[in-house]
Amino acid sequence: MDSHRWTVRLYILNVAVLITHEIDSAYWEEWTLFGIPGGIQVFNLLNLAVVLVFLDGLRRLVQRERRGYQFSLLLVGAGLFAVVAHSYFLAVGRPEFRLPVSLALLAATFILSVAQGIVTLQARRDDGA
Repeated sequence: MDSHRWTVRLYILNVAVLITHEIDSAYWEEWTLFGIPGGIQVFNLLNLAVVLVFLDGLRRLVQRERRGYQFSLLLVGAGLFAVVAHSYFLAVGRPEFRLPVSLALLAATFILSVAQGIVTLQARRDDGA
C-alpha cells in the first residue's frame, strides 16, 4: 500500500479517535478544565467547527491536494496537543480522564498521531506536494 493510502487511513482512524475523545470530554466537562466560557453550548459549537475543518481536510487529502497534507499535519498537531495537555492534567492530579477508555483514547491518539505524522511527510514527498 502506498504512503498516500496509509495517510488517508491513519487520518480517518485518528480523527475518529479524537472525535470519540471529544465525546468523552463532554462527560468530563472539559470546558471547565480549559476555562472555556459558555459551558457545553460553546464547547459543542467549537467541536462542530473542528469536525467540519477536519472533514474538509480529509476531502482534500483524498483528492491529493497539497492542502490535504497540511490538514493531516494539523490533525497530528491537534492530537499531540491533546495528549500533552491531558498528560499534564493527569500528572498534576486532576481527576478527569482516568477511566480505562479515556486513557486508551489518549494512548491511541499519541500512537496514531506519531504514525500519521511520519506517513504524511513521506506521502507528501512521494506526491511532490
